[in-house]
Amino acid sequence: MEKYFQILRRCPLFQGITENELLVMLECLGARVIPFRKKETIIAEGQSAKYIGIILKGSAQIIQVDYFGKRSIVAGMEVSELFGESFACAGIKSIPIDVVAAEDTEVMLIDCLRLTHSCSNSCAFHQQTIYNLLKVMATKNLIFHQKIEITSKRTTREKLMTYLLLQVKKNDSVSFEIPYNRQELADYLGVERSGLSVEISKLCRQGLIEADKKKFKILKEIEE
Repeated sequence: MEKYFQILRRCPLFQGITENELLVMLECLGARVIPFRKKETIIAEGQSAKYIGIILKGSAQIIQVDYFGKRSIVAGMEVSELFGESFACAGIKSIPIDVVAAEDTEVMLIDCLRLTHSCSNSCAFHQQTIYNLLKVMATKNLIFHQKIEITSKRTTREKLMTYLLLQVKKNDSVSFEIPYNRQELADYLGVERSGLSVEISKLCRQGLIEADKKKFKILKEIEE
């Protein structure tokens, strides 16, 4: 586990936890590391909602598929980020989404009950990690509201513009790289890929943006 310490120290769940405490904590929580190949399902819809996951290597996506098979990307997770915490803490019987590896990925899984309930050793770190977990869930709630802000727009152009301008703010730069390819971006925005490609091409021709695969640059203020 020691080889993952630098990554785990960046994880918001372990803020305020020393390396010595972290080693004891991981043993106490029965943490286990599992590798996954690209496009392999990490957690499948319908499985028990009991685990909190941490990305140690690679990246993953939360996928939701509706009754008619339409695929939507709810969110993406990078190294040191968590997933599954809201479902596990809510105490629901089964998870309503899929978590899929976007590339070759390593994941640490922790049983949520062992994290949120004090063990027989009364480890001091439990209180700190529960506090950290609440902060993570509050932050994820803000991100969820941003997603609503994007998908509530009426047109593909409006959704794309809103997403790009949020990325400018997030990166504090007009040049940035997004975590999605064109199909994944369409799935995230809830639009058709063909329509998305048309709007990106229009914005480029109008001199408003530059776009090269996952890289974007805002050249001037985007107006409707």
